[in-house]
Amino acid sequence: MNRILGWVGIAVLLGTSLLFASLNSGHRVTLRLGFATLYGVPLTVVAFGSVIVGMVVMLVAGVQSDLKVRRILRLRLAEEDREERERFIDHSQQDLFPESDDPPEDPRPT
Repeated sequence: MNRILGWVGIAVLLGTSLLFASLNSGHRVTLRLGFATLYGVPLTVVAFGSVIVGMVVMLVAGVQSDLKVRRILRLRLAEEDREERERFIDHSQQDLFPESDDPPEDPRPT
């Protein structure tokens, strides 16, 4: 059911965009950007361009926030890992193969 609603939503959005573009195809506007002025820009280009620019701005803002959250979670995970290692260490265990600088003894009888 959710998949069908998703496709219906996409179809409605696409239909609305096509309707907007067809009804405003003849309208031309002057676009003042502050550093430049563009004359005779189609209204649909301005509308869809502003949507794209808004999406890019939200992507950049979201990346900064996402990196901050990931850094916090990484630090928290490292702290929890350290606490668990301290809590669950069995101090009565011995190494099977102790590492030492002494040469190994020859097990053959002399």
